[in-house]
This record gives sequence, structure tokens and C-alpha cells, in this order.
Amino acid sequence: MTLPLFLVAPGRLTGLAAGAGFTLDGDEGRHAAAVRRIRTGERIDLADGEGTLAHCQVRAAGRDRLELLVDAVEPVPAPALRLALAQALAKGGRDEQAVETATEVGVDTVLPWQAGRSVVRWQGERGQRALNRWQAIAREAAKQSRRPRTPVVEPVRSTRELAQRAGAATLALVLHEAADRPLLEVALPSAGEVLVIVGPEGGISDDEVAQLTGQGAIAVRLGPEVLRASTAGPVALAWLAAGTGRWS
Repeated sequence: MTLPLFLVAPGRLTGLAAGAGFTLDGDEGRHAAAVRRIRTGERIDLADGEGTLAHCQVRAAGRDRLELLVDAVEPVPAPALRLALAQALAKGGRDEQAVETATEVGVDTVLPWQAGRSVVRWQGERGQRALNRWQAIAREAAKQSRRPRTPVVEPVRSTRELAQRAGAATLALVLHEAADRPLLEVALPSAGEVLVIVGPEGGISDDEVAQLTGQGAIAVRLGPEVLRASTAGPVALAWLAAGTGRWS
């Protein structure tokens, strides 16, 4: 069984070494002590979301904090091949489900996409709140899945901006039910970035497909069935994680 993992702010684990003491406080400390009821003698892991992992033993447990002894500090290198998901905004929380599951699968970057057929609109303060929520979802999913690296959730993009981003990726894939080419037949790179683009409930328009493929993206299909906006991206990412050796 893997140890419970708690996230600390980037930089808090810098310079930490075996034998050092560390206080886990704040929201994570309260969650560990009061909710998870971690007690003296138990072992936990700490991560800073940027690839530093600290293995610790609990020396003392308070009401809202843990006093820890660091056993070892392990740097976890970034993968040679990064996985990114451009997820169109979708209603009913399906886009948030996609972000959560994609994080559990191993996505490295999430790009919210304001697609033409997206019912949901991110504008002004509402858009900032929605972005903050996606970032919080990614953080909690990374913690639950024991990930030392938290996915980066970037600002929302228009179709034009997403097409430019697709052009900069090593490989960009547009999931489209009418595509002739199966995802399983696409040759995958060993390094760089693979960007998976998923449309909203109403699908990706022909004009959007043209803009994306015009920048080098490849239209692909997962299989004979049409998946929901909440599941298409994570399913494709799972195949990529297995096919590129991320899960080996």
C-alpha cells in the first residue's frame, strides 16, 4: 500500500535532507491530523508539486499539524514525453470530471478551450473562478493519486490560440468521431509533448478542425463508439501513457 501524500508549497522542500525536521501545518496539516488522523510513528510522503518527494516519519501529532522527521528526499525527474490535454469547456461539470481523471492518468498540462459549441463561457471574474477551480481539482487529484508533480492548468484559449499551441507541440491529436485514422495507428514520439484536443458536447465544428489541422494537428478517432466530453480525453491519455512507456 502506498503512503498517504500531502502537498506543500513549491520551494518548501528545497534544501531538505535526511534527518531534518519538518512541520506540516496549514490546510494540509489540519487535514492530516484532524481528518486523516495520522498519528505518531506513522509514515507519510510530502511533495511540492514540482517533482520533489520527501519520505517522512511522524514524531508528534497535534490538533492541526504534524511534526515530522525526514527519512529521505527524492527528486522525481520530469518525463521526457509530456502529455497535455486541451479540454473544451462543457456543461454539467463534465469538463471538471475530465480534468480530475486526466490528472489521475498522468496528464502534465491542461488547457481549457473556449470552443465554438461550448455552452459554458469563461468571462471576467466568473472565468477566473472557474480557472481557479480547475487548478484546485488538478491539485486534489494529484494528491489522491500520489503524484509528486501537479499538472499545470493554463489560462483559457480561443480556437485560434489553441491552433497556435497545437503547432508548437511535438504531436497534436484532435479527437473526432468522423476521423478515418485510428489513434492506435499514430506513431508516437519518445520525447517532447503530445497534445490531445477534446471538443464539447456538441462536437468540434468543421472550421475548428480545419484551423487545428492547418497547424499540423492530426484528426483521429478512438474507436467505433462516441465518448462523452468527460471521458474521451482521459481514455486517449491512458492509451498514450501505456503506449509510450509511461506506465511501464
